[in-house]
Amino acid sequence: MSLVEGFSVTHRRYVPYADAHYGGNLVDGAYGLALFGDVATDLSIHTDGDESLFAGYSNVEFLAPVQAGDVVEVTATLVRVGNRSRDLEFEARVLCRAAPSRGPSAADVLDPPLLATRAKGTVVVPAGKTPGTIEA
Repeated sequence: MSLVEGFSVTHRRYVPYADAHYGGNLVDGAYGLALFGDVATDLSIHTDGDESLFAGYSNVEFLAPVQAGDVVEVTATLVRVGNRSRDLEFEARVLCRAAPSRGPSAADVLDPPLLATRAKGTVVVPAGKTPGTIEA
């Protein structure tokens, strides 16, 4: 296990057109928050051997749109370790974006990637599930 501040986990995902919620193929902000929940769960398994429970966000910033056809990368980084709480910082970046003006399946790699969402949140390890107490 890696219960060390600075430890991070990253996921990448293609945003399907079925998840578009608004005009212009935009997805709603909750889409990114769901991805943050997934990457927080992965990080918690690595750090504590438990999925943990998401306690809440202390800050969320929607900085740029996420659209259907994007490839997004979400990262959770452990920034503080308490007795049972873990503070995390999250970033969602758009790595690739559909380019329908060039054709129905055209897409571009964004260089640099576009920072779409940033957040801070806290997860809590259930009582009795401290590092080193993984049950078989």
